[in-house]
Amino acid sequence: MGQHSGIGVLDKAVAVLHAVAKDPCGLAELCSRTGLPRATAHRLAVGLEVHRLLQRGADGRWRPGGALAELAGGATDPLVDAASSVLPRLRDITGESVQLYRRDGIARVCVASAEPPSGLRDTVPVGARLPMTAGSGAKVLLAWADPATQRAVLADAVFGERTLLDVRRRGWAQSVAEREPGVSSVSAPVRDATGAVVAAVSVSGPVDRIGRRPGARWAADLLAAAEALQSRM
Repeated sequence: MGQHSGIGVLDKAVAVLHAVAKDPCGLAELCSRTGLPRATAHRLAVGLEVHRLLQRGADGRWRPGGALAELAGGATDPLVDAASSVLPRLRDITGESVQLYRRDGIARVCVASAEPPSGLRDTVPVGARLPMTAGSGAKVLLAWADPATQRAVLADAVFGERTLLDVRRRGWAQSVAEREPGVSSVSAPVRDATGAVVAAVSVSGPVDRIGRRPGARWAADLLAAAEALQSRM
C-alpha cells in the first residue's frame, strides 16, 4: 500500500484513492490493487464517495470525485468548462433556463446554468442541491445510477422503476409539475469518454409556455448539447 503514516485507516483510504486514480475500478479490482479485505475496501470507498473524493459511474466502478479538483485549488473542471460554451447556445435555441446537474449521493447539484435575459424563468442557482425524487434531471441521473442508489431514491420518488426503464430506452426524460408547480423540464444524459453518465443537461420553464410535452420540442436539441459537452470534455 505504499508509504505508511502510522495511521492505519488514513493509509488505507489513501491506498484506495491511489488505486482508483490509476483507472476506474469495481470492488473486486479495488481489493486486488490495494490488498484490502472486501468489507474494508467497500467501507472506505463508500465513505470517500460520501465526501465526493470518489464517485461511482453507471457501470458501478469508482473514479476520482469532484472534490479532488476543488481541493487542488485552481484546477479546472472539464465538464463545467465545456458547459460555459454549450449551455448558452442551448439557452438561445430554446429561450428557456438551462441547467447542468451532477449526482451527489442521493441528491443532485446544479454545477452550471444559463438564464434567458428576461421573462418568467425557472432559475436554479449554481450550487443548489435538489432531491432525486422528482424532475427530469433526477430521472436521467437515477436511470443510470447504481442499483443501491436507485432503490434508496425510488422509495420516496414520484416516479417508479418503469419510468427509469423508459428513460434508458428513449435516451431522455421529461417532467411536468414534479419538482415545482407549473414547471416543465426535459433532460438528457451527459457521458464521459468511457460512456458512463456523469451529468444531466436540462431545459426548464413554465408549463404554460413550454407545454406538457417538452421532450417533443427539445429532446433532439438536448441530445445534441449532451454530445457537444462530451466532445469538449
